[in-house]
Amino acid sequence: MERYELGRLLGKGTFGKVHYGRNLESNQSVAIKMMDKDKVLKVGLSEQIKREIRTMRLVEHKNIVHLHEVMATRNKIYIVMEYVKGGELFDKIDKSGKLTEAAAHKYFQQLISAVDHCHSRGVYHRDLKPENLLLDENENLKVSDFGLSALSESKRQDGLLHTTCGTPAYVAPEVISKIGYDGAKSDIWSCGVVLFVLAAGYLPFQGPNLMEMYRKIQHGDFRCPSWFSHKLKKLLYKILDPNPSTRISIQKIKESTWFRKGPGEIRAVKEKILSENATTNSDPVLATRRKKIAQEDMKPLAATNLNAFEIISFSTGLDLSGLFVKKECRKETRFTSDKPALAIISKLQEVAKALNLRIRKKENGIIKIQGRKEGRNGVLQFDTEIFEITASYHLIEMKQTSGDSVEYQKLLEEDIRPGLKDIVWSWHGDDLQQKQE
Repeated sequence: MERYELGRLLGKGTFGKVHYGRNLESNQSVAIKMMDKDKVLKVGLSEQIKREIRTMRLVEHKNIVHLHEVMATRNKIYIVMEYVKGGELFDKIDKSGKLTEAAAHKYFQQLISAVDHCHSRGVYHRDLKPENLLLDENENLKVSDFGLSALSESKRQDGLLHTTCGTPAYVAPEVISKIGYDGAKSDIWSCGVVLFVLAAGYLPFQGPNLMEMYRKIQHGDFRCPSWFSHKLKKLLYKILDPNPSTRISIQKIKESTWFRKGPGEIRAVKEKILSENATTNSDPVLATRRKKIAQEDMKPLAATNLNAFEIISFSTGLDLSGLFVKKECRKETRFTSDKPALAIISKLQEVAKALNLRIRKKENGIIKIQGRKEGRNGVLQFDTEIFEITASYHLIEMKQTSGDSVEYQKLLEEDIRPGLKDIVWSWHGDDLQQKQE
């Protein structure tokens, strides 16, 4: 704790406190959760806290509170996390009564992006609600509190989770039934309740007592207010489907019109397209400029020359990153080729086109390849640079610069490697070499 300066109290719980802190080396603001070891052990929560820490280390996403580090002394446990100063989303709803549909759309998109990322890592939150959704200084959503989360390994032999947990008003009907549930589908239900609350300002399932509320949840008995758009209502009825086997998936949510376009944006987009087409057609100078920019982007690249020291630095034997980065998380891939640079570039363009990827030239001669759709952690992008070792021998480095690492690895191994086989002499790295052999 010598690296941190402790500040004001942010919150207080049964087993500890959360303080504002500042990293004295980087001047970065953080939130420090301090827990009493004796209290934690006394109530048997040590495994839950270990699971929460392990879970937060598995997920790294722009809409999830980031875990910096965990420290412990003989009496205390310190969890250092990203400081999110905008407060809870719940407070925003409580203050305004309800949000506009456009604001609800923004936060729901960010929530689904974060939850989809968690599910891709085998993590199920199980307590999604506005109190556990924070806002940063730019009004962007951050998912927090993974204390009730479960991992894929927690499933029983039937492939389901069986622990009943969560907040009653947000919990899925199959969780209440105690017959086992799919963690991903129960999270989707909770996301639906959050969306309803954001746009309506009140809960979809209410009753004079808990049993009546549970009855309504079990039957999916709710009504959307009159001010909801038709597309929002349609999506909510698909999410708050009491039957988990027919409940909409995250992928289908992402494909829905309301999720992609938001309220009232479809007409605006159509009008913008018509306006741009009219401007381009009536302005020959603008049309010529666009054509010239497109041609400039696709000009052939020259290979970068390597000196002896740089060639040695690329050696797998001298690559120490494996000591610090897990293999599945590595973002750099290299291969060698005995083809001319122009043939390599041509093949890269061919593969990118086949996979519906954008390909552009950067100022420093690097080829930038980018996905066309938003992935689990933003738009996938990777840079490719060709290094000339000899006139007939090249080393190619592909490096992920944004997007989800799992999506990148899947694209690399299932599509890019097979697509480039005609120009590849050998892949660097034991994991890739074994697959090629």
